[in-house]
Amino acid sequence: MPKTNIVNTIRTQRFMAGEMTQQQLAELVGVTRQTIIAIEANRYAPSLELAFKIAQAFNLPLEEVFLPPERE
Repeated sequence: MPKTNIVNTIRTQRFMAGEMTQQQLAELVGVTRQTIIAIEANRYAPSLELAFKIAQAFNLPLEEVFLPPERE
C-alpha cells in the first residue's frame, strides 16, 4: 500500500489531549488501533467521515488535524 501525501498531526494531538493512547482514539472513533497506527504513519488516508471523527475527538477543525500535501 503506497504512502499517502496527506500530512496529519494525530500523534501531536494525542499528546496534547492528555497523552491519549492510540487504542483510546481508536475506540472513540470506532476503528482498530492498527488503523490509527497506519493513519499516523501516513500509510493510509482515512475516509472523509473518519477524518472528521478523528478531528472531532480532539475538538478541532479538520484542517488542524489533516493538512494537504505540500505543493511542489
